[in-house]
Amino acid sequence: MDASINGTVGMAMALQQFNSSQQAQAEMFRENLDTQASHINQLMEAVTPPGQAVAPQGELAQSGTMGTQVNTYA
Repeated sequence: MDASINGTVGMAMALQQFNSSQQAQAEMFRENLDTQASHINQLMEAVTPPGQAVAPQGELAQSGTMGTQVNTYA
């Protein structure tokens, strides 16, 4: 009976250590994603004219083979 209890306790301790390691890695991953999002926002603000939320859209072509099937400004 002692062997099974010791095995169970050992497994519980190993799982607890694994979970804390996973939690630390997930937190680091979240911080990295937040940093990347911040950098992307800074880049987007740098290329977007002041006062505009998105880059300006031009008129779509009404005839011809270029720009009539696909929005080439997208």
